[in-house]
Amino acid sequence: MSPTTPPNHPNPSSSDPHAAAGWYPVDSVTQRYWDGAAWTEHTAPLTGAPPISVTNDERTFAVLIHVVSIVSSFLGPLILWLVKRDESAFVDHHGKEALNFQITMFIAWSLSILLVIVLIGLLLLPVLFIVQIVLPIIAAFGASRDEYYRYPFTIRLIS
Repeated sequence: MSPTTPPNHPNPSSSDPHAAAGWYPVDSVTQRYWDGAAWTEHTAPLTGAPPISVTNDERTFAVLIHVVSIVSSFLGPLILWLVKRDESAFVDHHGKEALNFQITMFIAWSLSILLVIVLIGLLLLPVLFIVQIVLPIIAAFGASRDEYYRYPFTIRLIS
């Protein structure tokens, strides 16, 4: 992959280093973002790509990361992610998602507790309790189906 021309560009031999910004396929399952001048570090699964082969061990760790987050907040997912992140891109993705979600939830809980003073927090606390249980369960089911699940409304501090 040349640092100045995206792969599969309509004219890859072109001397124009300022090809249109966008997502370009890297291989049969991954795409990478070209900002118009250089490659960024942003990658994503290729839409319509064949399913990625995930082992039972990877699937189990990904599911476990989400399930353990229900009872241990960010500590359980952090430990599991640190153990397996270098061995599997699938586990790495799910570990980052679970950690980002738990960090976002910690911020939301902190703000809600402060807002109890003005009574708004009393309405938010039960909602956060339900969200903190339901979304990791949905993520665990997604991981069990070999999906790269992304939590909604999550601040992505770890990328």
